[in-house]
Amino acid sequence: MNDEIERELGEQPIAKIMAEHGFKPHDLVSISTEQITHKMVSRAVRGRRLNLKIQHRILNALNEAAEKQYALKDLFNY
Repeated sequence: MNDEIERELGEQPIAKIMAEHGFKPHDLVSISTEQITHKMVSRAVRGRRLNLKIQHRILNALNEAAEKQYALKDLFNY
């Protein structure tokens, strides 16, 4: 029996939101006041499972860049 957590979850809703606003990973990294990397944002878009702390950092950067208030459930479906 394999109890390993599934890590690759497919493209996430954040990809569509970023595309609607015309954002690239660099846009979120550059506007963020917290420590996030291009790799973290790319993994979020691809559906690589991220811990809650990193999800919140990406959420904060996206809210700042988009000047909207998204929730975690709007960005990730896991």
